[in-house]
Amino acid sequence: MRIALYQPEIAGNVGAILRLSACFGVPVDIIEPCGFAFSDKRLARAGMDYAAEAEFTRHSDWQTFDSARQGRLVLMTTKGSVSLYDAQFEPGDILLMGSEGAGVPDDVHARADLRVRIPLRPGFRSLNVGMSAGIALAEALRQTKGLPE
Repeated sequence: MRIALYQPEIAGNVGAILRLSACFGVPVDIIEPCGFAFSDKRLARAGMDYAAEAEFTRHSDWQTFDSARQGRLVLMTTKGSVSLYDAQFEPGDILLMGSEGAGVPDDVHARADLRVRIPLRPGFRSLNVGMSAGIALAEALRQTKGLPE
């Protein structure tokens, strides 16, 4: 299981996801360009000392990531046709999170093997990307028996 971040814009969200990664032992792929300098203090503050324990790979662009990836691409999207709780996750899945402001472009959307949405109350559009990553990862790891003991 992996988390992939498509052109993230907010350093604090990446830091929080790196902390999530360290706590659950799940690697992160960061698909650039990022909307911030990777040395941003907000990245370190959100990740706290946990981010140093996270395994992550930076990819220069989508094509570099896509050509190197192994495993099924599961896009977390408000346009997903499958509810998170109906999705069938596999241990090698890559949970792809779009950028905070724009999600992912249509060509990236089309590359996904599965498009999953987190059900929300009517009238609510979306969650913070870090929170969405945590919810999706916990469900995927629960299904695949990958949660830490």
